Amino acid sequence: MTVKLFISAILKFLLGVVLVGLLIFLPAGTFGFFNGWLFMGILFAPMFIAGIVMMVKNPKLLESRLDAKEKEAEQSLVVKLSGLMFLAGFIVAGLGVRFGWYTLPKPVVITSAVVFLIAYILYAEVLRENTYLSRTIEVQEGQKVIDTGLYGIVRHPMYSVTLLLFLSMPLVLGSIYSFVIFLAYPFIIAKRIKHEEEFLEKELNGYKEYKQKVKYRLIPFIW
Repeated sequence: MTVKLFISAILKFLLGVVLVGLLIFLPAGTFGFFNGWLFMGILFAPMFIAGIVMMVKNPKLLESRLDAKEKEAEQSLVVKLSGLMFLAGFIVAGLGVRFGWYTLPKPVVITSAVVFLIAYILYAEVLRENTYLSRTIEVQEGQKVIDTGLYGIVRHPMYSVTLLLFLSMPLVLGSIYSFVIFLAYPFIIAKRIKHEEEFLEKELNGYKEYKQKVKYRLIPFIW
């Protein structure tokens, strides 16, 4: 662990808290948005804990997770589309509070929060299984194909987990309109997976054989 990495991680964490808070509460026009606070809590509390654990046990993994600069134009477009989805989805959820749009019932909100936290646990498991994970598409020195655990079920368990995370977000916020916006994510991530697999087949030894062994990309028995 280095001081530089620690400062970078803390600053990015605080920036994320501020940006998400502004995107939710500013359109809502109030800080009395319970669903907003619930969402902020289940999003950033586990994130902070995970960051501390990675900083102590695997600072290289943390550093790679903080690096989100895509070098390839096609993947850069995927990142931008995802950012646009989050921007629109959070703002719409906030506007729903301001203008009194339909709000999902509390049992749906609470159930979605539970699903979100379960997905976070699965996210941590994926990071434990594959320490080569980064936020950009690349092959690291000494990287090997992981084909056990969740990687023995689907080829991209990290994306499977983010699918659960992202689709539960608008439901925690209580906004069905925001949920419709977030339905763009499966299509966005499918585009990324297609390009990533083409890259890994060329650059990562054993990946073609892995594709033959594990048939499903994202959702077991479906795709």
